[in-house]
Amino acid sequence: MGNEVAIIETRATQLAEKIEVLVTEARQKVASAANTAQVYTYYEIGRYIIEDEQGGKVRAEYGKGVLKRVSKRLTERLGKGWSEENLRLMRKFYTLYSHVQSPINKIQTSGLEIQSNKIPTNGLEISKSTDSDNQWSLKQRFTLPWSHYLILTHVKDSAARSFYEIEAFKQQWSKRQLQRQIGSGLYERLALSRDKGEVMRLATEGQVVEKPSDIIKDPVVLEFIGLKSDASYSESDLEGAIISRLQDFLLEMGKGFLFEARQKRFTFEERHFYVDLVLYNRLLQCYVLVDLKMDDLTHQDLGQMQMYVNYYDRFVKEDFEKPTIGILLCERKNDALVELTLPKDVNIYAQQYALCLPDKALLQQKLREWIAEFKEKEDEV
Repeated sequence: MGNEVAIIETRATQLAEKIEVLVTEARQKVASAANTAQVYTYYEIGRYIIEDEQGGKVRAEYGKGVLKRVSKRLTERLGKGWSEENLRLMRKFYTLYSHVQSPINKIQTSGLEIQSNKIPTNGLEISKSTDSDNQWSLKQRFTLPWSHYLILTHVKDSAARSFYEIEAFKQQWSKRQLQRQIGSGLYERLALSRDKGEVMRLATEGQVVEKPSDIIKDPVVLEFIGLKSDASYSESDLEGAIISRLQDFLLEMGKGFLFEARQKRFTFEERHFYVDLVLYNRLLQCYVLVDLKMDDLTHQDLGQMQMYVNYYDRFVKEDFEKPTIGILLCERKNDALVELTLPKDVNIYAQQYALCLPDKALLQQKLREWIAEFKEKEDEV
């Protein structure tokens, strides 16, 4: 009798678990379909508003009066969510996205390969209307929730907006993570660490990690750890603060990073050495050693990291893994010193860190100057 009860209990547990998985997946699909439907609905509302303005050739003040009355009627009939401000945001959303193709040409989602000339919405293919001069056939695939697109509408640069849309989808960033990455100037920091061709690629493919230099950005922004740049702190304090916000640190480091150890000890010729942080990048399939430096970077620091990297390459990494990468996170660095000290094509990088969010306007100005300088050099050739 007791054995039968145990069998029944086991079967009931297994059946309940299968049903729970099925219901959870169904709820996720419903939520995804609802998000998609919401985005397309707001896009179409924006189109209606624009077409009404163009059709009536309305003055700005007259248009405001129309939206005010539309807002009032929709609120009376449909409830909350139809304020004038929201309607203007839908109008802006349509304006920004009506004349551009989706930056994601091929996306793997739910086992389905999506082409940019189709709009899959959980089994439904919706044909988009053309604009007034029939120059475009808009068949755009929106991949994010409405809350994310609201954030993206505040990104003025179209290339940066495209980059953040791609990365938010690929990395499944939350709303807070997307806001933080935009606020930290991630696009500009990555762009300034690349050549012109790779900058263009950021806007069309997002951050592609194929080689060690692809994970480099300057500076590395650590505002989330809570240390003040004008306060007194040690390398140990910096390391501890990073560990306490490890998830945020890995997000800032970039794609594919996993944490392995802190103060990792290895022994060579009866001497003990300690690596501050040992990470692993699953996309590059290699170890990434991180050393934290408070003072000016010296050639001794670079030499020490070279030794750490050599040790891992010779005694730790497996044959199938790629060469180890070394990163020195420092408060200040001298590019000339780094270039003179290290051999060419070595996998060691010096990156400055910042304890506060950078001035985005300054980063954007630097990027414009850098692109202009690159174009001048191209013209001279």
